[in-house]
Amino acid sequence: MKGTGALTLADGHVYPGELIGSSSVQGEVVFFTGMTGYQEVLTDPSYRGQIIVFTYPLIGQYGISEQDSESRQIQVSGVVVQTLANNGLRSDLADWLAASDIPVLTQVDTRALVHHLRNQGDQIGILTCGTSSVQEQSNLIATVSIKQPEVYPTDYEAGHIVCLDYGVKKSMIEALQERQMKVTVVPFDTPKTVIDELKPDGLLFSNGPGDPSQLDHLIPEINKLALAYPTLGICMGHQLIAKAFGCRIEKQHHGHRGANHPVRQLKTGRVFMTSQNHGYVVQADSVQNSELNVAYEHINDGSIEGLLHPTHPILTVQFHPEAHPGPLEAMVIFDQFVAGILKQEVAYAGS
Repeated sequence: MKGTGALTLADGHVYPGELIGSSSVQGEVVFFTGMTGYQEVLTDPSYRGQIIVFTYPLIGQYGISEQDSESRQIQVSGVVVQTLANNGLRSDLADWLAASDIPVLTQVDTRALVHHLRNQGDQIGILTCGTSSVQEQSNLIATVSIKQPEVYPTDYEAGHIVCLDYGVKKSMIEALQERQMKVTVVPFDTPKTVIDELKPDGLLFSNGPGDPSQLDHLIPEINKLALAYPTLGICMGHQLIAKAFGCRIEKQHHGHRGANHPVRQLKTGRVFMTSQNHGYVVQADSVQNSELNVAYEHINDGSIEGLLHPTHPILTVQFHPEAHPGPLEAMVIFDQFVAGILKQEVAYAGS
């Protein structure tokens, strides 16, 4: 179904276009700057509840493929593009979005929209063919986390990682499997007593959507878990561990979402080009009064991109080392996490 529609932002700005789909949806309106990787973005649980604006003017030009999805379904609430390709492929993006009942607003001046978001900040908006009021969003992590544990074996098991699922991407699990790690994914609120029974060699605190304050009631448990096992926290996991060790979290004016973010490792000066998707960051001035040290920083704005515990094997990164979409050079984070578990030569990426 096609018709005239619009994106209405919380500050009252309206961006008209052609609406494909009959649903009216709302979500935080954010923009992604990558030229490719739209399928990975749409299926990334970290985008749950968001309306994604693609800055590249043509989206869907190379279709979709089953192996590139990061989860079992499209996670975004809606899509805004300048032009949506409808190229007649068997794996056509437009057909996939329609079949999933995800509304798409096309023929939008996405350049003007992104300039506005950069100036005024990320905000809630609504995609509709009529008018509607904007409502607050609820707990998103509970909607994307699994309900029962799932085990991902490997042919040769060198170790066992338990992943606390705040919205884990498939490619994170695959990165650990490729390093001979069996992975058991557990619900986000699994207590330490249950995790202890699984006898993990290390823990992964995964990525996930929304504000980390959703899980403030679990912060004491996260602290105990991180101190008990070698730990890697990614994106949401990074923020939750940071809070568990005394850091504060703040909302960014507009988030980091794209596949071209430069990050510097402080100790070595090494620079990674990274894939990122987050709207919250660790407050830089809170780290000095915490138990953690800064390991990585964003070159463009100086924001905290990774933390390291000085005496325990705990490393966190704000960026996505598994990429998908994005450059692969930061995959070394997984190498060093696993090497630390196996007590090989290079233990931790911040060391």
